[in-house]
Amino acid sequence: MSTQPENPLVFDDPLTRQSRDDTDEGWGDRPVAEGSAADLARFLDEKPPHHI
Repeated sequence: MSTQPENPLVFDDPLTRQSRDDTDEGWGDRPVAEGSAADLARFLDEKPPHHI
């Protein structure tokens, strides 16, 4: 049995750490895929309607 708590209290400055919202993934973007086919698929998926 462990004597340390599972979630210890942290008393540092939370503003010095990067949050999930500071990343593209936190805003709902897909992870970056390597390769031109993936880039083309993303471009076609995200193309505005007035560019049809």
